[in-house]
Amino acid sequence: MDQAATDQAARDEGMGALRATDATEGGAPARGGGLAAAAADEAAKPERKRNRKKRSRQRARTISIRRLSKTELNRGRMLYPETDYWKPKSRSDCKDMERPCPYVSCKYHLYIDVHPVRGSIKLNFPDLELWEMTETCALDVADRSGITLEEVGEIMNLTRERVRQLETTGLAKLQALEDIERLKDYVTY
Repeated sequence: MDQAATDQAARDEGMGALRATDATEGGAPARGGGLAAAAADEAAKPERKRNRKKRSRQRARTISIRRLSKTELNRGRMLYPETDYWKPKSRSDCKDMERPCPYVSCKYHLYIDVHPVRGSIKLNFPDLELWEMTETCALDVADRSGITLEEVGEIMNLTRERVRQLETTGLAKLQALEDIERLKDYVTY
């Protein structure tokens, strides 16, 4: 018997079992075989789905300045006027400060990211308030060193794969530098 005939026979047997299942009461299969295995597979699927980890946080949300109306921009200027206040200028200024860090405008703060060219604002944790965050400073995370991709993804609200992609890009940029010899101790392959 050739392969096509064998495949057709298997399909016919499966269809016969399905028709027999429909004919019996309660949907139980009239004869065993392929359907019993299929039912066992179906019973195992919800278990596999339960084991799969669901994303506990919302995805980051980006607010494009270009899409805001003039009224919304003026309202924002009135509510939050630009004021000059003290904020840390170096790592030594903020290393021993209170946590969570209140200086959201710092470029190392994990709560928001501002695109340097477009001016769009990315809310990394739209479902959390600032004081609810466990980590607020990227420099604090970097000082710990040696954490896994999953931990970095959890801290920055990114997937493990995206963290790996960013790591690869950063290492490639470091390797392209002419003064790489001074940085060899920090680059791992």
